[in-house]
Amino acid sequence: MTLTATVHRGTRQIGGSVIEIVHPEGERLLLDAGQALDLGEGEEDQLPPTLDLSRPAEVLLTHAHLDHWGLVHKLPAGWRVHCGPATAKLIQAAPFAAAGLPHEFQTWGPSGTAVQIGAFRVTPYLTDHSAFDAHMLQVDGAGRRVFYTGDFRRHGRKSTLVDKLMANPPRYVDLLITEGTNLGTDKPTVTETELEADLVTRAARVPGRIFVAWSGQNIDRTVTLYRAAKRTGRDLIIDLYTADILDQIAEGTRLPRPGFPNLKVVITRALRRHYGELRGEAFIERLLPHAVAANELQGSRGIIILRQGLVKDYDAKGVVPTAQDLFLWSMWDGYLAKGDKAYDWCKAAGTRFDKLHTSGHAATADLMAFAAALAPKAIAPVHGQNWHAPPEGFGPILNATDGAPIVLP
Repeated sequence: MTLTATVHRGTRQIGGSVIEIVHPEGERLLLDAGQALDLGEGEEDQLPPTLDLSRPAEVLLTHAHLDHWGLVHKLPAGWRVHCGPATAKLIQAAPFAAAGLPHEFQTWGPSGTAVQIGAFRVTPYLTDHSAFDAHMLQVDGAGRRVFYTGDFRRHGRKSTLVDKLMANPPRYVDLLITEGTNLGTDKPTVTETELEADLVTRAARVPGRIFVAWSGQNIDRTVTLYRAAKRTGRDLIIDLYTADILDQIAEGTRLPRPGFPNLKVVITRALRRHYGELRGEAFIERLLPHAVAANELQGSRGIIILRQGLVKDYDAKGVVPTAQDLFLWSMWDGYLAKGDKAYDWCKAAGTRFDKLHTSGHAATADLMAFAAALAPKAIAPVHGQNWHAPPEGFGPILNATDGAPIVLP
């Protein structure tokens, strides 16, 4: 008898990952429990029907993006959740998780340190991804080894983590479960350092403000914007949500946070009320020395966060985008394609628009190089839409389908 792996969802789509590893003795691990990315407005996602909820499982989350953890609240409350320490904080800071998830969270230790979870020996490896504290997972049990990449890349600010793992990879991998988001696409994979230089160049040509739409959980991007702000003599102006994220994870690191030079926090009415209730008045008071009011943005030359939820408060305080400003989209294009109030707000004012982004996922060449370094007996594809036509020489890719068990030899 041997291990069995089942990709319940993800062999033909990006996001919504749900993967199960079953030990011959019956113990189970669930690797990620993600929400689908293609939900329409008002639609509610459900767990794949092939996942048996009647038997207990231990849940391992690779990182804090919703398409990898967004269905945790639909799992039985007795299923324990394991993840990195910062990932736990980021998940519990998410808006719909703020009231508390009905699960016990356990966090693992340093990268490369194995932990015993029932009959399984799990080794997390910190990796490079647009999500902070993202991990790859090595699962050993019943004499077999499964390696799950989660989401990763080799062009972010932590690319050396992937390079080091490839230089000294785990041996005897029976099954590599790897993402393939960028297979068959032309998504940009420039480095964060190149984005920083690009923004510095742009800033020299913009007489007004630079509004930027980016995710507060994309810490690499926050660092890129902050470094560019310092180099150009501008302030990076973040919102309370981004300030809260940095406040929770930055301790003991060199990450920018309120109190750093050239970094300010805009306190808007809606978020002021929300975080006063969520984190308490002491949190707001601690930020006030580093704060700017929304109405002060009109005379600023800062690099300013702009999201749909901020437009109403900005507008109410007389913040008006102009033709002298620049609006940069620094997120996945799919979000923009669904329609964005911030984009419409700036477009109506004649504000120039451009993109400043790089993928959070590995380029095709890096996916192939990683697979070659691990030299697995078999590859189970996930988190991609173009696995039906992988590049020649990728490796021993299985024709996996959602819900169909893979029995490891």
